[in-house]
Amino acid sequence: METTLIKKHLRNWWYDFRGEIIFGAVLSGLAALSFWLATYIPDEIFEIYINPTENVATATLCFFGAWILFRHAEGIKIRKVWAGILIMWGCIQVTLWLARYVWGFTSIGATPEDPLYNTSITVGNTLAWLLFIYPSLVLRPGWLNWWRTLLILFPTIVLCAVDYFVPANLLPLILLYPVVIFIMICSHIRKYRKWCKDNFSSMDKFDLHWIVRYLIMLSIIAISFYFICLCYVKNRMFTQQWLLFLILGYSTEQILFRKDPWAELKEEKEDEQGTKYEVDVNQMKLLEHWMETEKPYLSPDFQLTDLRQILPLNRTYLSQFINTAYGCSFYQFVNNYRIKEAKRLMSKYPQAKMVDIAKHSGFSSSSVFARTFARETGTSPKEWCLKGC
Repeated sequence: METTLIKKHLRNWWYDFRGEIIFGAVLSGLAALSFWLATYIPDEIFEIYINPTENVATATLCFFGAWILFRHAEGIKIRKVWAGILIMWGCIQVTLWLARYVWGFTSIGATPEDPLYNTSITVGNTLAWLLFIYPSLVLRPGWLNWWRTLLILFPTIVLCAVDYFVPANLLPLILLYPVVIFIMICSHIRKYRKWCKDNFSSMDKFDLHWIVRYLIMLSIIAISFYFICLCYVKNRMFTQQWLLFLILGYSTEQILFRKDPWAELKEEKEDEQGTKYEVDVNQMKLLEHWMETEKPYLSPDFQLTDLRQILPLNRTYLSQFINTAYGCSFYQFVNNYRIKEAKRLMSKYPQAKMVDIAKHSGFSSSSVFARTFARETGTSPKEWCLKGC
């Protein structure tokens, strides 16, 4: 029994995150290949053409992205915050470019004999601090403010200052600090996912897939930074720069077009008494009859608060009602109806395309339909049809 349960969890985990696993593996492979290829770039070409071009491209992306986000902020806090992060990052890029090519300084040593500078670690931790702001805002809305973000950065500044003035090697602690923050952020993913599933019937527009990809990119760029600090590799900044360009560009595009699930319910007042809602059998029958006759789940945008059309309860009680009465999240509750409808359509129209089946059963896309169907039934829609739908 336990073995079957473990297999089910592993299967669900694979269906949920296989895209992210492949994404991380491909990006890690490209980064490793890039480090290897960078050793064959002539120093003169790298210093005169490639490195300045990468710096200018990243700074341009930052300022242009910030301008676009401010123009399309539409009152969404996360877009304004990310625009501010891009501006700060663009200023840092310009400063580093001036320091290297105008004033003659480098933030990280360029020969095997160079020490690991405090300045390089301070710059790296500051940039990591900027990248940690976005996932913190997504996973814990309302918790992070400017005072807390400065408080998070404060320990690394203190460690760098102490390490500089006191004859003690604190570099391991300084390097470890961003890892601790990263682990703290990852610890909130499960709670965030549960909240999404308790409130929405379709998670493809604002679920974990994007934030997991973001954290994967963040971890790879962090490993790359540690590598170029601790190991000498010729022209090692080549890889770090294009990874940085990728995470900033990809993140800007996603934030510009992605919904904020917390904003969807920001006007909703939570029940503060913490009382548990008692399930009413009549309400269950009323809800089930409404779901089967009206079929509101056929809309991809169907969400928890839409149940108020039949159950006059606040969001907290609605969530408790679904969890207690049916033993599952709202997301699972709705998708059970969608899969049931999809099976009916596939049985009635065996020659129908999966795109049409997905559309007429309430799924936002055929890929979401295939992933959800496989996770819940253990087989793909086509295999299910071949077995005698």
